[in-house]
Amino acid sequence: MKLILKLLAAPLALALTVTSVLFSFVLAITDVIFGIVSGVVFLIAVGLFITDQTAGGIAFAAIAFLISPAGLPALAGWLAGKLGGAGGALKAFILG
Repeated sequence: MKLILKLLAAPLALALTVTSVLFSFVLAITDVIFGIVSGVVFLIAVGLFITDQTAGGIAFAAIAFLISPAGLPALAGWLAGKLGGAGGALKAFILG
């Protein structure tokens, strides 16, 4: 019975590992792009604050935070780490 579970877990472990590596690669690329874009969006937000358009400035500052490396990309990095951990746990189950 345990052998059957290990055989069923092997493709899932492989899929999780490949997905984690792919996510990490995409995150490395998008980190740079989103960092530049968030800087530009933040400068637009500052310009809107200067021209006394507070609502637009707040909206653009929130968007700049979400696309900055501390926003949604950090959440995606956490998710990629959890996928890698799940793949590692399945590998440990298969080998141990």
